[in-house]
Amino acid sequence: MAAAAVSTTTTTASSMLHQLECNMDVDKLTCEIFSILENKFLFGYDDPKFVSHLPKINTTPPATAAPAAAASPLSTKHFPGGRGKVRILSIDAGGSTDGVLAAKSLAHLEATLCRKSGNPNARVADFFDVAAGAGAGGILAALLFTRGKDGRPLFTADEALKFVLHNAGKFSSPSAPAGILRRVFRPAKAEKLYGKVFGELTLKDTLKAVLIPCYDLGTGAPFLFSRADALEMDGCDFKMAEVCGATTASRAVGLRSTDGRKKMAAVGGGVAMSNPTAAAITHVLNNKQEFPFCKGVEDLIVVSLGNGEMDCAVGNHWNSSPVEYVRIAGDGAADMVDQAVSMAFGQWRGSNYVRIQGNGIVGKRSHISSSKRDDDRKAPKRKLDIIADQMLEQKNVESVLFQGKKLVESTNLEKLEWFAGVVLKEQEWRKTSSVLPPVILKQSSPSSPPRSSSATTLSTLSSC
Repeated sequence: MAAAAVSTTTTTASSMLHQLECNMDVDKLTCEIFSILENKFLFGYDDPKFVSHLPKINTTPPATAAPAAAASPLSTKHFPGGRGKVRILSIDAGGSTDGVLAAKSLAHLEATLCRKSGNPNARVADFFDVAAGAGAGGILAALLFTRGKDGRPLFTADEALKFVLHNAGKFSSPSAPAGILRRVFRPAKAEKLYGKVFGELTLKDTLKAVLIPCYDLGTGAPFLFSRADALEMDGCDFKMAEVCGATTASRAVGLRSTDGRKKMAAVGGGVAMSNPTAAAITHVLNNKQEFPFCKGVEDLIVVSLGNGEMDCAVGNHWNSSPVEYVRIAGDGAADMVDQAVSMAFGQWRGSNYVRIQGNGIVGKRSHISSSKRDDDRKAPKRKLDIIADQMLEQKNVESVLFQGKKLVESTNLEKLEWFAGVVLKEQEWRKTSSVLPPVILKQSSPSSPPRSSSATTLSTLSSC
């Protein structure tokens, strides 16, 4: 009996010791896992050696282990060369340059793509899958991504730049610079201008996925004009001329969908969403019909174009007018989106996300020769052109986790040059790869019945 008791005690002790060792291993594994997560999130740590020594613990008995799941026909093992990346272009509202900085950035980007690809007819729309733009940025997106009669974009980037410079101030939002362009463009004139450019073309006539925001006063919520929604849902297709009028409106304008099912009173996209980058990313990640293989930010390539920050100080005194506060709020919102998006990219923020923005205030009268000062008084558009050029020559600014922002060695122009190489590389990969493309855009088919949209965008907030 005593021997049996000893044997039982020994077995129990051995079992307890084994359980303790297992618990210690599990605790150690848990600590290691949280350490890896912490390092990857906080510091972008991605060294495979760090995880190679982790203990392998099988807590499922072999007899009850679940069978291996059958490989999905879209699993990553069928993508030996990678899945490719979705390319996103995002353009801010007017800012201090009323869209000129972004327009110049796009002209430089397109010229670089033409040179590097060896194709003089290359267009920005050829190298992006999604274009989002607010305010003046929405005008640029519409000009560059709406299909013309020849099946190509209506405007080249250089033509879009000339359009913006010629019409500077005509599509000013409440965030337009007070010291440069105070003129408010009347809705009737805006309608005539956009109608002349776009005619009867609608959201369905865009070449790629296009997202343009406004603020719907009727629902008290942002509304996102979306090509995907226009193709799939009743009441969501609008004339491009009216879309442009809505996203740049400095006061309420009425518009309705082409089928008359949706009506709204809209004000400018710069009020609702001065930086639409986050909305564009959310649209891609949730639209599995058009972007079926996009799992996270690592599958995105994004360039976000700013339009310069406002000069809120006038003669060392702060202008406390309501319009000034609207400008400050717009700049602050755009910066917050940039910071959040940069942090969301984590370890990929240096390779997959680029932000082009004016760093501080440039183009003041102290920076411009006296001969140009007289010209500026007569031609504020010329001043915007000078300011935008100076901003492009500035050092690029990147967001740093928990540390605000830092200047990098590259200028904004050099960053655009580098980014052109990135999107061109993706374009060449798609031509030679046997892998399914990362983007499957819907095509306009008037005869097909409308379906419920799979795209999760802000338009759902406005009953669309």
